[in-house]
Amino acid sequence: MYLTIKETAEYLSYPESYIEGLVQQKRIRAIFDGQQYLINKDQFTTHLRQVEKYKEIVEEILNEPIPEDVDVKDED
Repeated sequence: MYLTIKETAEYLSYPESYIEGLVQQKRIRAIFDGQQYLINKDQFTTHLRQVEKYKEIVEEILNEPIPEDVDVKDED
């Protein structure tokens, strides 16, 4: 399935100008049909999976309890 730059920006939650820049830099594969750039949606599946995986890892780290420090002196 092919998306326009606007649809791709909405799909990835990025500004249109950012997506246009990536297309111009050839960091995103796109086809120019004479009027607009068309971007294959399937090229982002790996990226989106990695983003979800990193979100889960960060959430696990943030939810991990802080261990009690062994070197803390008892100052009673």
